[in-house]
Amino acid sequence: QVQLVESGGGLVQPGGSLRLSCAASGIIFSINVMGWYRRAPGKQREVVADINSGGSKNYADSVKGRFTISRDNAKNMVYLQMNNLKPEDTGVYYCNVKGSRFPTQYDFWGPGTQVTVSS
Repeated sequence: QVQLVESGGGLVQPGGSLRLSCAASGIIFSINVMGWYRRAPGKQREVVADINSGGSKNYADSVKGRFTISRDNAKNMVYLQMNNLKPEDTGVYYCNVKGSRFPTQYDFWGPGTQVTVSS
């Protein structure tokens, strides 16, 4: 059974940093894309950053230059380094894994970790 477990969330002051980690276990398919999404209070879930198996990265405009996504393919882990955090970064952050094993496509989510940016 596939499980994604996020860690590293918490309360931080504006301008501070956090590092989120996501560990994927029970993987029986090729992972194509690993990513981070967030749901801010009163808003829909949005993509923050993702990284494909080749290492190509995409970022939401609001986090470019502040957040860095990385992955460890051997350990099936993905990380999100968040610097210069702002109050608008507050929300629940979700890890996502997309993959495939012919003929099936897979799409899994973690339970989420809370990030609160406040003074």
